[in-house]
Amino acid sequence: MISIPSLSRIVPTLALVLGLCASLAVQAQEVVHVETGHVDRLAAFPSRFVAPRNVDVWLPAGYAPSHRYQVLYMQDGQMLFDDKTTWNGQSWHVDRALERLMKSGAIPDTIVVGIWNNGDYRHAEYFPQKFLETMPVDQRQKLIDGALKGKPLADNYLRFLVEELKPEIDRRYSTRPGPASTFIAGSSMGALISVYAMNEYPQVFGGAAGLSTHWIGVMTRNAVIPLAAFNYLERHLADPRTHRLYQDHGSLDLDALYEPYQSFVDELVREHGYGEDRFMTRVFDGQGHNERAWAMRLEIPLTFLLRGEKAE
Repeated sequence: MISIPSLSRIVPTLALVLGLCASLAVQAQEVVHVETGHVDRLAAFPSRFVAPRNVDVWLPAGYAPSHRYQVLYMQDGQMLFDDKTTWNGQSWHVDRALERLMKSGAIPDTIVVGIWNNGDYRHAEYFPQKFLETMPVDQRQKLIDGALKGKPLADNYLRFLVEELKPEIDRRYSTRPGPASTFIAGSSMGALISVYAMNEYPQVFGGAAGLSTHWIGVMTRNAVIPLAAFNYLERHLADPRTHRLYQDHGSLDLDALYEPYQSFVDELVREHGYGEDRFMTRVFDGQGHNERAWAMRLEIPLTFLLRGEKAE
């Protein structure tokens, strides 16, 4: 005979399970702390192209659906707002920078979409896939097998951004969806994929900012990957009449390796018709490769990229 537990034993167990589920749901929705504005977390945002990841959407103070906002998409979304939630105790403090710039009238009202990176597969998603096409076969395969963990994912990552995430952001929030009001930014490998995104989808992104752009692609100086990047840019740079590009680097840590590669990119971009109103490149002596350094200079690329039509 099968024994059926009494109701008095089932109810506490069921309550414990339901409480645990509720606790997990709260944890999934827990957001970072910001000093100004508000963050909506789109937890485990699904995709047909890449693994799910959290997306944090920062809305400025006073956000109103009756008003239209330009949108800045940013890589490494878990590093953007709150020192207490990052692996190294540093963050970009994007909310503070944008609040100051919007209050001063330097830029129009802006929403930030912080896309979390995919941990172990960050490099595979952020390394521009078409760079591989002009690399020697043996070095290309070594890069794929090593840093890219067997499969380049950048083109799928961009499809996720363009075909899935952006339409959902435009549906949920009061955005100005055209390329003149849609921008993308990141640092290091996140800078590399941001530049790639603008040039792969110029009809979507009207500008890109790369802080400490990792043109070397790996952790050591080399010629093969930067040359592949130059070849790509030579063929695919977006129209300078309609796009803006910001680049910079420091002088310490990894940034100390970037100068010769960035200088070549600067010349290439200028030769393609990018004047001072459409291209800015900066060197920050004494700054290294970390969120604290990027936060210190963040208002410069934000002002250049997001300044709006009035400044043109």
